[in-house]
Amino acid sequence: MENIIDIVYKALEDGNGILRLKPAWVARDFLPPGMRLGLKESEYNVGERGWISERWLASTTKADNLVGPPDEGLSYINLDDRAKITLKEAVEVAGDLIMGKEYAKTHKGLGRLAKIYDFAARIPYHIHQMEKDARLVGRNPKEEAYYFPEGVDLGPHPETFFGVHPYIAREKKYDILLPYLEEWNSDLILKHSRAYLNVPGEGFHLPAGVLHAPGTALTIELQEDSDVFAMLQALVAGKIISKELLFKDVRKEDREKYGEKVILDQINWEISADPFFYENRHLTPILIEETRQDGGEEYWIYYNTTKFSGKKLVVKPGSTFISMDNGVYNILVWKGKGKFDGHYIEAGNFECDELLVSYERAIKPIKIENTGKEELQIIKFFGPDINPDVPMIRGIESKVLGVF
Repeated sequence: MENIIDIVYKALEDGNGILRLKPAWVARDFLPPGMRLGLKESEYNVGERGWISERWLASTTKADNLVGPPDEGLSYINLDDRAKITLKEAVEVAGDLIMGKEYAKTHKGLGRLAKIYDFAARIPYHIHQMEKDARLVGRNPKEEAYYFPEGVDLGPHPETFFGVHPYIAREKKYDILLPYLEEWNSDLILKHSRAYLNVPGEGFHLPAGVLHAPGTALTIELQEDSDVFAMLQALVAGKIISKELLFKDVRKEDREKYGEKVILDQINWEISADPFFYENRHLTPILIEETRQDGGEEYWIYYNTTKFSGKKLVVKPGSTFISMDNGVYNILVWKGKGKFDGHYIEAGNFECDELLVSYERAIKPIKIENTGKEELQIIKFFGPDINPDVPMIRGIESKVLGVF
């Protein structure tokens, strides 16, 4: 442990409070890959593990796959082969150096997971368990938000199904979904949901427990640090997936006692049946006026919650931007090239497109330079409670309007 602390301390010292990270590739076996992650075509197929379909960013969360290496999903600090240390290990033993002493006192870890997911078919209709259900199996709940980056092929089905038709909750017809779970032979469960277009440059915020089937747009996601889910759709991309994915995060005794009906009790019906779901959960970039500069500007792209938050930073060609933030964060260089506090950065170059900025460095001015001929676009990802002033959507209350 002391050795890890020494190595992390030296890496932070050498990087002026910034750590370079290696990409963490994650395979899934229930959907074909979209092949838009920048890998060689031959690198996507990983045998019995399935296909590389996701890249996890500054991850301290292990991918919950039945087949795979023990460190799948975990990010490693790029130490030029001096040592092999995961970011999870670094945070566990040197959390105060990375997150700041005060934040580390009240937060066990970074508390969020950023990822890029890339599928050639729509993800099955599913939920991520709420806290009350996730804790039963020793896991964290999973609230999440999406951003659909611009300039990328949208795939064959760029629309996401969210929730259920409002009458299902209004009339308490929750069991209408049960036959599809019991028979497990079709995708007709989707007829009880509504689809929304995946628009580049926009996104959605999704609380835990809400039914959804994400579309094929390449998606940069920010979420709580968890990999819990229950798949409710049997037929996907022309094949029947394993029914074990329905019960993946259900206690054995609950499965035996309640069968498929246990999943219906894990759904957040109020939000799933919100007739104003789009108005209450749709995210469009919000310009951050107070950080606007001649050289560039920032936008909130993940908001409406304090469990995590995120920004898109755009720096004009040949220009600089001075960045200051409230706490530790990680970045993904999405477009362009330049320097980040002296560190060379370049989109698509896996050796230098991902950084973690420690608390002590984040709260002081950081010079970001665009040395290329196109916009430099950087996504910033923050964990819980770091941006308490993040914007909130002024929602439309269904109960107030008498919908329920």
